[in-house]
This record gives sequence, structure tokens and C-alpha cells, in this order.
Amino acid sequence: MPHFQIDYSGNLEAVVDIGGLCEHIRAQAAKIDTFPLAGIRVRAIRVDHYAIADGNDKHGFVDISIRMRGGRVASVKQDAAQRVFEAARVYLESAMQTQSIALSLELRDIDPDLSPKIGTIREHLET
Repeated sequence: MPHFQIDYSGNLEAVVDIGGLCEHIRAQAAKIDTFPLAGIRVRAIRVDHYAIADGNDKHGFVDISIRMRGGRVASVKQDAAQRVFEAARVYLESAMQTQSIALSLELRDIDPDLSPKIGTIREHLET
């Protein structure tokens, strides 16, 4: 863990490199000690059906959800969430100057007793 899920309105693909946003968030998360490198997963899901504010189809959104194992103190989680949010804001800044975009982020704890995991990524990381 952590898992970063980016839900975004499909109308943003013309103005935002979504793959680049995923990589930008991954790279920033890798710099944050509370996120173990081997556990970082970033994915983006395009949303084609949505309604925003006054219904103008030019409005768009990027909503980032971070799920990570529980056990970290609130100040550590708040710092990590703010740093990822700021990285996304900076990445989207130029698009937000020309396009109506709502950016949001939420970090949630996962109960480790209810979330079994297995994987071999650590064994395959290049050091």
C-alpha cells in the first residue's frame, strides 16, 4: 500500500496528460517516507457520465483517493495528503487556467485485519 486512484472527467483528456499525472503522483509519493515504494500503485479511471455545478459540460474534475494501511498518526497522514494534493495542483495548474476543473483528494485508512496482501514486487525492485 498505498493505492492512489484518480477519477477524472473524460473531457480533460484534451488538456491534461493523464498518464503524466499518474507518473507525477507516483514520483512525488516515492519521496514521502510514509509511502513504502514497493506498495505505491497509481491508477486513473476515466469517467464519461457526470454532471457538475450548473450542468455546463465544459466543467471537469480530478478526484484523488489515497488508501493506505492504518496505523499512522494524523499529522503524518495530513502532511502526506497535502504534499500529494500540492503535487497534483502544480501539475494541473496550466490546465486549470484555461479549463474549469475541480481538484479534490481524500486519504483513507485501510484496516489491515480486513485487507490481506501478497506480492513479489519487493523482490524485483531495482536498487
